[in-house]
Amino acid sequence: MAETKSGERPHDPKFPEKFLEFMRSGWGPLDLDAAPLPQSAFTARRREALSAAFPGELLIIPTGEEQRRSNDTYYPFRAGSDFVWLTGDQDPEGVLVLHPSGDGHEAVLYRRPRKGTDSDEFFRSAKYGELWIGRKHSLEETEVRLGLPCRDVEGLDEALRGAERSRTRLLRGFDARLDARFERGEAAEGGLTRDGELAAVLSELRLRKDSWELEQLQDAVDITVRGFEDVARVIPSTGSVSERLIEGVFRSRARLEGNGLGYDSIVGAGSHATTLHWITNDGATKTGELLLMDMGVENHHLYTADVTRTVPVDGRFTPLQRQVYDIVHASQQAGMDVIKPGTAFEDIHQTCMRVLAEGLKDLGILPGTVDEALDKDSLIYRRWTLHGFGHMLGLDVHDCAASRPEHYYKGAVQEDFVLTVEPGLYFQANDELVPEELRGVGIRIEDDVRVTADGCENLSDGLPRSSDEVETWLAEQREAGPRIAGAH
Repeated sequence: MAETKSGERPHDPKFPEKFLEFMRSGWGPLDLDAAPLPQSAFTARRREALSAAFPGELLIIPTGEEQRRSNDTYYPFRAGSDFVWLTGDQDPEGVLVLHPSGDGHEAVLYRRPRKGTDSDEFFRSAKYGELWIGRKHSLEETEVRLGLPCRDVEGLDEALRGAERSRTRLLRGFDARLDARFERGEAAEGGLTRDGELAAVLSELRLRKDSWELEQLQDAVDITVRGFEDVARVIPSTGSVSERLIEGVFRSRARLEGNGLGYDSIVGAGSHATTLHWITNDGATKTGELLLMDMGVENHHLYTADVTRTVPVDGRFTPLQRQVYDIVHASQQAGMDVIKPGTAFEDIHQTCMRVLAEGLKDLGILPGTVDEALDKDSLIYRRWTLHGFGHMLGLDVHDCAASRPEHYYKGAVQEDFVLTVEPGLYFQANDELVPEELRGVGIRIEDDVRVTADGCENLSDGLPRSSDEVETWLAEQREAGPRIAGAH
């Protein structure tokens, strides 16, 4: 059974009045830091940009609420990316509303107020009570932290009913109650526009990262680099270690220095590396095979890294493994070399794919010519590449995904875009069109790059990329030994 609105559960005890009276007294103040957040000046400018895109319209951007895992337990809450980008707030159940006002908008954050010791919820609610979940910021403290007016979310319905407007836009899919209300057509007197255009504009505004966001992305990448180093130190050159130990060691770094993982870690030993989204991680490393690790840390402000490295378990590539690895590395470098403001996403993609196709031809695998394989009516090379060159990166690992095609994958990169470059070659274990030695080999190299005024900067260059450098790096990490307590 679900909790009541206050967060009480059906099996919670019915306390006697004497106990309730005792619990209501004798509590002193418990202070929390309420200093302005460093990003508050940036979030204000972002709200101004959104306001300018929708003059005279009421805009509603909710963050969502905790999702039930089972019975009365919940998944850890992760705030909505657009909501965080506009507010900096990471608590659940908030709703940002941009009310039309004069030539612009008045932004108001509606959220659940803190219920302190003056409320029985303080000790009775496992979902909201501060004895259960810790001290929360009050509305007044949140206003100071965010630089944004805050009001009780219980007043949201009245605020929406009383607003005079010609059009209302809701970023749907994050608040079931609001979604249901809009489905019933109750929200707008002058007309309702679904969230498609609002979601697209928000995505497009987020494409170019401001200076604060670039700092956060570099922070996430730097933690990720340390996580890869931790992992390298527990991979034995002989014997075996489970994929889940590797997953767990990396997650330890993510929790130690960041908010957690940016996405489920992909740890593919041997033929598991040929499964693009291998997250079962129930295999084990084996001498002579390769290990593909696609992992990223989400930092405390929810910006994520996305990095992939493929290493030889015993420390040295075989000649054929090295040949394939070098093809992938050359493809990645070629893609990075063409990145600069104004370069079309498609041109970066084709540059990487041509190098891969040429490599497949050199391996004696690709039938016909390289040009024939790359022809849009053929694309047979993709049997062994499967995916594109990369994607945008930011608050989401696949960032800005709601952008309209002409602004994203059918458009061009611009300065301060951050994107991944991640070509790969994958030879399935049952692929009879490739030599037996290549079956079950998967190699991907992925880095996070910022587009600069005249090229790009590799944010993840703290990790080696070339085959020789990877071998040297792996040996150095192993010599240093485990670093995180418990990783033996």
